[in-house]
Amino acid sequence: MICLSIQAMPNRLMMSKAIANQGDRMNKLVLVFSLLLFSNLLSSHVLAFEKEALNNHGEVNACNIGEVRLLNDFPSARLDVCEQVSDTVFNIVLKPENKPINSSPWYAFKVVATQPTEIKINMKVDGKKHRYLPKVSTDLKVWSLLEYQDDEDVRSLTISAGPKPTYIAAQEIIDNQVYVDWATQLKSSKDIHYQVLGQSVQGRPIYKIESIKSDNNKWLVLLGRMHPPEITGALALFPFVETVLADTKLAKQFRSQFNILIVPNINPDGVEIGNWRHNANGVDLNRDWKTFAQPEVSAIHEYLQQIVKSGATLNMAVDFHSTRYDVFYTMPSDYGVKQPYLVNNWLNSLDAKYADFSVIQKTGNNPGKGVFKQYFADFYQAHAITYEMGDNTDRTFIKKLASDAANTLMETMLQDNKELNGE
Repeated sequence: MICLSIQAMPNRLMMSKAIANQGDRMNKLVLVFSLLLFSNLLSSHVLAFEKEALNNHGEVNACNIGEVRLLNDFPSARLDVCEQVSDTVFNIVLKPENKPINSSPWYAFKVVATQPTEIKINMKVDGKKHRYLPKVSTDLKVWSLLEYQDDEDVRSLTISAGPKPTYIAAQEIIDNQVYVDWATQLKSSKDIHYQVLGQSVQGRPIYKIESIKSDNNKWLVLLGRMHPPEITGALALFPFVETVLADTKLAKQFRSQFNILIVPNINPDGVEIGNWRHNANGVDLNRDWKTFAQPEVSAIHEYLQQIVKSGATLNMAVDFHSTRYDVFYTMPSDYGVKQPYLVNNWLNSLDAKYADFSVIQKTGNNPGKGVFKQYFADFYQAHAITYEMGDNTDRTFIKKLASDAANTLMETMLQDNKELNGE
């Protein structure tokens, strides 16, 4: 609206000047008013551009000037403290949204130059260590590893910059729109419901995908993206969901007995603004499943409560995350949950499919931490796991493993799992 107003204003000024030349006092006042309005609109326009030049902490981005610029003007971007040391050397300090926080230093920015230029970027983490290997893309779709050199706590990158943007990020970028596009495509070919479940702190929609048959009263729950940088968890969720919604004989049989609830992107604010771990309130959502103080968690909790109040049962949940290696965090089989050996039988069956890969199960319970899998077991007496993919796990393998995991889970949930298979 501001741009349109500014474009239209010069014509108004010309008209006002023409009338003023006729000596009409009133029209002179119109001219003055028009000039003032134009000035105010122009000032607002300038302020809007200044906002785009801020870093993720609301400070002026000092690297948004000159012939080489580092910018954070796209979804999921994060550029913290940036200093231009010379025409071709930049220093960046990665800072979290707030503290204390688990060390998952996220960064995502683009580099543009007026002409082909080789630049050096030195990155340091504020009080933490680097976790992710830097990646580069020119289209936000195809990514590759970027060579780097470490000197103690400084990581240095050499980049060939030019007029076409070069994107640098800690991991591949999967922003909020990717989820919308993916779900829309699913909906076009699957018999699913796609609706808004709730809203985030900043008012962004939290979507749910459901496969429902009215005569089913058992549910599988799949969640993702509580922590924004955990991209490999998202890369596992997509094929996992596609497998349980597929037109295979197994998937159809499973859906004839189980409804499925999928909330793929729980923290859209954190994803949008490039947070290391937290939501817009600075809270770890995987520590809020005890107080339900955050709207993202509260919306899901209230919906699960509605499902149970309708007479249905929640039978299993999978929560997708990322960490430094592949691991599945589980609840103990003797914790008092339904189908006590469901998870053991599932993951043992998955492990048996691979000769050169071990499915690592880590069992435990933490009643006071507000972790989702603990909440699910305590409230619904059902198994839940935290499905963690390694930050650097091969992307093709992540997809294959997720598909196999989905198939073996469906096979296992169709059994009674009162005993451990093979004993």
